[in-house]
Amino acid sequence: MPQTQADSLKKRLNVDSPTFTPSSLAGGSSRSGTPKNSAISPKAAGAAPFTPKAPASPMSDWVYVEPSPDYDRDQSTAGVDYGPTNLSFFDDDGNTWDVDLTFEIQGDQSATGLYLEGQGSISGAATAVEHQQSQVNPYATETLPSAYYHRGQASYAQPLQYHLYAPIGPHRENLLPHQRNVHDFFVPDNIREEMQREAEASLQVLPNSTLPTQVEHFHSLVPLDTVNQKSTAMFGYPSWIYKATSAKDGKVYALRRLEGYRLTNEKSIRCVQAWKRINNAGIVTVHDAFTTGTFGDRSLIFVTDYHPLSKTMYEHHFGPVARYTGRSSGQFIAESVLWGYMVQIASALKTIFESGLSARMIDPSKLLVTSKNRVRLNACSVLDVVQFDNQRSLAELQQEDMLRFGRLIVSLAANNPAVLQALPNLMDHIPPTYSSGFKDCVNWLLQIPQGQAVKTIDSFIQGISSQVMATYDSALHENDNYHSELSRELENGRIVRLLSKLGLINERPEFEHDRSWSETGDRYLLKLFRDYVFHQVDAQGNPVVDLAHILSCMAKLDAGVDERLSLVSRDEQNCLVVSYRELKRAVEAAFQDLVRASRRM
Repeated sequence: MPQTQADSLKKRLNVDSPTFTPSSLAGGSSRSGTPKNSAISPKAAGAAPFTPKAPASPMSDWVYVEPSPDYDRDQSTAGVDYGPTNLSFFDDDGNTWDVDLTFEIQGDQSATGLYLEGQGSISGAATAVEHQQSQVNPYATETLPSAYYHRGQASYAQPLQYHLYAPIGPHRENLLPHQRNVHDFFVPDNIREEMQREAEASLQVLPNSTLPTQVEHFHSLVPLDTVNQKSTAMFGYPSWIYKATSAKDGKVYALRRLEGYRLTNEKSIRCVQAWKRINNAGIVTVHDAFTTGTFGDRSLIFVTDYHPLSKTMYEHHFGPVARYTGRSSGQFIAESVLWGYMVQIASALKTIFESGLSARMIDPSKLLVTSKNRVRLNACSVLDVVQFDNQRSLAELQQEDMLRFGRLIVSLAANNPAVLQALPNLMDHIPPTYSSGFKDCVNWLLQIPQGQAVKTIDSFIQGISSQVMATYDSALHENDNYHSELSRELENGRIVRLLSKLGLINERPEFEHDRSWSETGDRYLLKLFRDYVFHQVDAQGNPVVDLAHILSCMAKLDAGVDERLSLVSRDEQNCLVVSYRELKRAVEAAFQDLVRASRRM
């Protein structure tokens, strides 16, 4: 046997012996004649931490006692060989373990080799720590190594817990726990009712209708007009509006029909292509335009987005059930609401003007109020097709849009649609309750440029920049509010999935006489849990109807918490104490049994 191998066997640590004696005494000389230093060099501080490889070793809980450093860190250590050194380790039982270590420094680097008698060589600090981090089990019950707590945040990510939900701001209600009710678990009533009414309006059909059953690929036409008599003053043709469903994508659209229109120039209908490319939140999107004879005449159809339960601005403010009444009652539209209208319309006009188009249809009867203080320009592309042969300069049309914009705001401020016909002295109709800044902006819109001067929409937006910021802030608050409400509905289907699994597992008729299914094991626990959640009674024997109890139990089951509950059989002869974690495991196991059985069929 070679001498080096024999020396290695002699130095091997025998963990089964009660005491350990190092192969060489401190201060002795090595076989190679190199003098040994009894004090460990501080260079060893940079070495990798020692981790025993044998899991059954009694040295698994060592405590390292580091000697006091005494050396100059700036001195060169190239080629220095630190001989074996005695170190003392102590375990939890008070036993002392002496280990002989050898450090060898290469170049100007810190210690790159750590040699432990009987355990071989441990790699450098960086490699050892990297290996140790890759082996960390964050779910282990033992104490985690200290390196785990000092790593970066991105080195390990906890798995997402989809059953954990936190309320997301903003929070504007400071209610005490006893002031809250079961409705706090769901969407507020006003939002839910509004969405339900919109869905009902979208799915509304008209039985025994005399309208065509299908127009191109649209079907289920429902008229949206509130009056039967239509004026030709706006478009030059009688206009009708319908709701229809597309057979291509199943979505609902609005169809505007111009009755008795005959297409004389094919280029006119191509003007709609430019409007199809416009994308602005203040403009009703145009999708298509075509002519048809399904109504018994030649009609021009414009296909636009459908906004359920929307009203025209005329119906909203000037109709028989208008939101604001006339001057006699002393109530006018709030200035903040009018500023919001001005900002939205100005944004829409800016997009239209930059696309080389003009709105040509800024009228209370054609502007839609789709929600609270939310307006959209509508029917803007109609006159481009109908009056295609009567071409006018784009600059003239855009200046006319600015003038119509000003007249609209004056009629809303005066709360009187007849003001639109009073061309002179329009500013006299604005009530004195409005601010001077508001009046100046409206007056700027009504002024006719002199000479070569041209009014631009950008100049107007710069003049109302403070109001743009206020409107933008209001929009952000509304977005935060909807986001907060949406967070309450996050993964609300988890309870439905759990109830579906419980319904599939409990009381299956094909296993009615199979005691191994419903009266033993996991299925019996789930049967008792079903009674615990849904079939509780009070002291008088009356059924307990408590939705909060049901939701709480389902949430705990979905999370698989360690909370324990007692399940009592119906004959009160058996009482089982289980945790929600065990119940969750039982649900999954029983459900997988059903899935495997269904796949074999």
